[in-house]
Amino acid sequence: MADEKLEAAAAEAMRDGGDIRGRVRDLTLAALRDHKFDLAAMQSVMRDVGSGIKLGAEAQGTGMKDAVAAAFSGLDEAFGKSAQNAKLALDEMAARGRDAVGGDWQAALDTLRKLEGEFVGTVSALAEKSGGLLKQQLQDIATHATRTGTDTGAAVSEVASTFAKRMSDASAEAAAAGLDTARTLTDRMAEVTSGFLAGVSEAVRPRDRKP
Repeated sequence: MADEKLEAAAAEAMRDGGDIRGRVRDLTLAALRDHKFDLAAMQSVMRDVGSGIKLGAEAQGTGMKDAVAAAFSGLDEAFGKSAQNAKLALDEMAARGRDAVGGDWQAALDTLRKLEGEFVGTVSALAEKSGGLLKQQLQDIATHATRTGTDTGAAVSEVASTFAKRMSDASAEAAAAGLDTARTLTDRMAEVTSGFLAGVSEAVRPRDRKP
């Protein structure tokens, strides 16, 4: 079910010009902080914000080409930052000696890897529901993202590289130390992955700042 408030806020962000990219980025990050860090929740935020951008563009009529491009650039930037925060969460765990191996980590990585495709798919789906110049522009944005990549894709690639190294190092450690250590590592993996999504979600929350 669509979040009508989020759609309306995204449509409002298209009005009055100014820093449309920044407004959409901040709106999206705020929405992500209020959702679980899983693919379904992230898809929902992406669709709702994208739909709001479309509604805002349609309400404004002609002359919205630059605004639409800026808005989707802000959406892309927000998901890129979210992926970067996943890396920060992983680095923090590693700094505490909490490396892990196993399928759950791979599932988390697979979720992140799908984000760029979700961005392109969202824009393409909105293009199908649009007409005229807006339809063409959305198709162009999707095509350009496919050809040149996105902020989201670049951030996910960095996270993927970090994940791969962590899992490789932990697997090598388990193999070298024997079965007992492997079991210990598996136990630690279960502990970490049980709180992994919560940890990433916390990483994107604004921190309290001392005066």
